[in-house]
Amino acid sequence: MATVFHVPADKLIKAVAEYLKENVKEVKPPPWAAYVKTGFSRQRPPADPDWWYVRCASLLRRVYIEGPIGLTKLRIHYGGRKRGRMRPEHFAPAGGAIIRNALHQLEQAGLIERTPRGRVITPKGRSLLDRIAYKVAKELVKEIPELKKYLPPIEKKV
Repeated sequence: MATVFHVPADKLIKAVAEYLKENVKEVKPPPWAAYVKTGFSRQRPPADPDWWYVRCASLLRRVYIEGPIGLTKLRIHYGGRKRGRMRPEHFAPAGGAIIRNALHQLEQAGLIERTPRGRVITPKGRSLLDRIAYKVAKELVKEIPELKKYLPPIEKKV
C-alpha cells in the first residue's frame, strides 16, 4: 500500500490541506494569520488565503517523516535566506508562533502528540496521512500509468 514516502510531497500536502480545511474543526487560522509573515526572511505575508491549512498539512507530514521532532528543528526547516542590502545573505529560522500554534491545533485534533523527546504522530494521524497518500497514488496511476511499476501495489488484496 502506498504511504507518505511513495507519493510526491506537493500533491500529498495539497490533499491533506483540503481534508483539514473541510473535516477537522480544531484546525483553523488564528485572527492574526492574515497579517503575519511566516518568518524573518520573508518580505510579505503569504498570498494564498488557505496558507494556514497548507502549513498544518506540511507540519503533519514533517512530523510523520522525522519522528520525534521539536520546534527548533521545525523552525530551521521552514526558515530561509534573509536578504541583506549591503551585506551578504544569512540564514534565518522561520517564525515560531506560527509553527507552535499549528502544532497545538494538530494536538487538539489528536493527530500528533507531545513526548519528552519531541512531537510524534499518533496512530490516528498516521492513518489519515496513509489513507490520503493511497488516494493520491491511485490518482497518479490513473494520470500516468507508467508509475504503477514504481509504486507498491495499489489494489487491496481481499
